[in-house]
Amino acid sequence: MIRIVAIDFGMKRCGISISDPLGMIANGLDTVETSEVMSKLELLKKESGFDTIVVGKPKRMNGDDSLVEPNIKLFVEALEKKFEGINLKRFDERFTSKIAAQTMISAGSTKSQRREKGTIDKISATLILQEYLNTKQG
Repeated sequence: MIRIVAIDFGMKRCGISISDPLGMIANGLDTVETSEVMSKLELLKKESGFDTIVVGKPKRMNGDDSLVEPNIKLFVEALEKKFEGINLKRFDERFTSKIAAQTMISAGSTKSQRREKGTIDKISATLILQEYLNTKQG
């Protein structure tokens, strides 16, 4: 089976996670500047291979799209052009940043470690991917 990648998109940086080869477990991979995501994904495609990219879809509490959604749509269009023929999925990412921060607290991270937004982005991408994988298995 080919791996699945998830992206927690941000205007400054993006968290990236990848599944195991069986598509059961999400693993946090990296946080990269948004301007570097495409080159990181190209390298990842060559090294590990993947056939699906899951991009988080942030929603507000009332279900409306978040303010960053127009930028994410442009990003998804760029992914479709760059990785022609790849499966692109959107997946609800509500609360992943809060869950990521809570996970760090539970793991005993310090306040300064929790301020490191890059770590939260990577954990958020992992949460998005694991939830996606769970829905595929169920």
